[in-house]
Amino acid sequence: QVQLVESGGGLVQPGGSLRLSCAASGFTSDYYTIGWFRQVPGKEREGLLYIRSSDSDAYENPYRADPVKGRFTISRDNAKNTVYLQMTSLKPEDTAVYYCAATYYSGEFYYSEEYEYDYWGQGTQVTVSS
Repeated sequence: QVQLVESGGGLVQPGGSLRLSCAASGFTSDYYTIGWFRQVPGKEREGLLYIRSSDSDAYENPYRADPVKGRFTISRDNAKNTVYLQMTSLKPEDTAVYYCAATYYSGEFYYSEEYEYDYWGQGTQVTVSS
């Protein structure tokens, strides 16, 4: 089965940086997308950035990308089976539990919503505070 494990969260000061990792395994198809989401208690989970396995095509949430645009970057390392979320210029409002998720795709489908993803990691806490 697909397994996703996030790591790299912690406490960071405003303006600082963190790199989150998502170790992925168990895929039975080469055509899957891994996305990064975050959730604040009392609010809905929001998608941030996504990357496709076959061509490393990265894309952002078409509706909610503005809060992280220019500050967050997604990338992948095929040799390590890991997807990263590089976060810079962190703000207190970035405080949340960050999740990676996966879904299989076919053709020219680009998924960005929570309900479109089938597999989830356990989450890693990011706290931005002085």
